[in-house]
Amino acid sequence: MAEPETESTDISVRAAEVAADIAEADTPQQRRRLLTPLTKAASSGARAAGRGTRAARRGAGAGTRAARERANAGTSYLAAQVIEMAPRLRVRDQAALQARFPGKSPDEIADALIEGAAHASAAAGGAAGVVSALPVLPAFPAEIIGETLVVVGVEIKLIAELHEAYGMPAPGKLPARMSAYLAAWTHRRGVLMIPGGVLFAAGSPLMRLLRRRLAARAGRSAFSLGPLFTGAAAGAILNGRETRKLGQQIRNDLRRRELP
Repeated sequence: MAEPETESTDISVRAAEVAADIAEADTPQQRRRLLTPLTKAASSGARAAGRGTRAARRGAGAGTRAARERANAGTSYLAAQVIEMAPRLRVRDQAALQARFPGKSPDEIADALIEGAAHASAAAGGAAGVVSALPVLPAFPAEIIGETLVVVGVEIKLIAELHEAYGMPAPGKLPARMSAYLAAWTHRRGVLMIPGGVLFAAGSPLMRLLRRRLAARAGRSAFSLGPLFTGAAAGAILNGRETRKLGQQIRNDLRRRELP
């Protein structure tokens, strides 16, 4: 039992590292190089969860009930990994962001953060898109697990740094702050505009919404692998567009809070 837990922790740690590194990378070449180490961890995590590519293909002909069970298992696994990953993400505070973008206003820093995150998400989609195998949802092959975790990590980091840029960080110590930013990712709102509080307990409304968001995110990752698309290009476009949209939503929330 200890080995799968170790592998599970490994993928969340690596995903957090890769997400932070590619979000701060300056060139496409750097982003592609940084994504490479996650593949082995994703494969390991998929084997530990019993949802590798072969298992997904074997279940392709199963009935609706079995498909629902695989969907629930897959989203539960992804949710657990994201919750474990969030506090491990590297987040720059307001002073670090001002040093990285000297002389820029909060709005200009926010714009730069959003564009950087969109490019990072696009790179993750492009990396997954070069895989030729067609995955079968709702079981999640290793490529989808890896891409999903990295993109979600990039977006949570973006939300956290947008709050820092506007001088509105979430309250509390690191675990509480990162849980709040994960809840913000789930609700697509700034931290202080989250309805119902932050409670990622099994069966809670926030956990159910998180799982739905992750199922949709994994679905977009799967499309980037499909044969009717041009793989890397499709993944890059979908990821970059969604991350940019999320960043703009959070930025608008924060600006509304700042204006009074």
